[in-house]
Amino acid sequence: MKNTQQHKRLTEKPGFSNFMASLLAILCGLLVGFIVLLIADPAKAFWGLGAILTGGFSSMKNIGQVLYGATPIILTGLSVGFANKTGLFNIGASGQFIVGAYVAILIGVKCSFIPGPLLWIVCLLAAMLAGGLWGMVPGILKALCNVNEVIACIMMNYIGMYMVNFLVQLTVFDSLKNQSMAVASNANAPKLGMDKIFRTGTTSSSVNAGILVAILAGVIVYFLIEKTKFGYELKACGLNRDAAKYAGINEKRSIVLSMVIAGALAGLGGACLYLAGAGKSIEVLDVLAAEGFDGISVSLLGLNNPIGIIFSGLFVAYLNQGGFSMQVYGFAPQIIDIIISVVIYFAAFSLLLRGIVERVAKRKEDKTARPNANAQTEEGGGAE
Repeated sequence: MKNTQQHKRLTEKPGFSNFMASLLAILCGLLVGFIVLLIADPAKAFWGLGAILTGGFSSMKNIGQVLYGATPIILTGLSVGFANKTGLFNIGASGQFIVGAYVAILIGVKCSFIPGPLLWIVCLLAAMLAGGLWGMVPGILKALCNVNEVIACIMMNYIGMYMVNFLVQLTVFDSLKNQSMAVASNANAPKLGMDKIFRTGTTSSSVNAGILVAILAGVIVYFLIEKTKFGYELKACGLNRDAAKYAGINEKRSIVLSMVIAGALAGLGGACLYLAGAGKSIEVLDVLAAEGFDGISVSLLGLNNPIGIIFSGLFVAYLNQGGFSMQVYGFAPQIIDIIISVVIYFAAFSLLLRGIVERVAKRKEDKTARPNANAQTEEGGGAE
């Protein structure tokens, strides 16, 4: 009876168990980070850890920077998580991100005649379209030719990076800074008064309406996946493609549309990062956009749940902001990357442990149930 109740607690509250797994992973990551700080400089290790834990909340400006930094990685996290629901690993968010960013900047520079904030909206929609088209290519290859999406996405990442570098130099290049030109002022996201709230003295943060776009995207994706027939079909394809096909679901259509939507989300993330009025432009460098790979970490930590991804994106951005504060004590910023990596590994390990515990509890329940069933059978036979 006790084992049965334990098993019910484990299986009836998966959300709580998943939350505890993520929390345990975070604590383990911070512990490993503290050990690294101790090795690097024992005298300042506690101060460094304190900066990591409190840096994001140390001022209103830093809080705003956390929200600004979370915006693109929430969207790339949603991109990775959405594709995962269809059983696909979208490692191509980096290419979709930079292609969407380029199209947004191109329109922001060349179409300054579009009035008011309408230009910003047009830039966002164009970035989503470009990212969606870029994600469609590996989707079609997977659906029609059964090409592994990981290989196709990696190739599209590099094609996107080199193509954007070429197009920036051809169309919107600032040769003095080796980067893209600044967009028109009305192409940047409206601040909505956030610059008045999240500021320290006369210095305001870069937070803007993009964070609201990211949160809204998370809510829409959650509704799409959990509350619509289309979302059910995507999840069915992800769980068992052959069974979904047998049930009358067009699995090829689901794969392509899943990658298109994932690409659109990543492209939207690129637009939100570069259209923030923070003076950030696309630099002509042979480096893949890190935000696309950060999205993988955010998605895994958020357990591929759209709402969980919003919070995990905020958490990763908070750690990154704490990393900037930690540098005051002479620590290398790469320590934050170590902490985030350990958090992801422990999150996966915690879920593995949870699965093992569930299986052990189920075995014990079955063993307990068999003698009881035999006893009841014998009692029934004796009564007859």
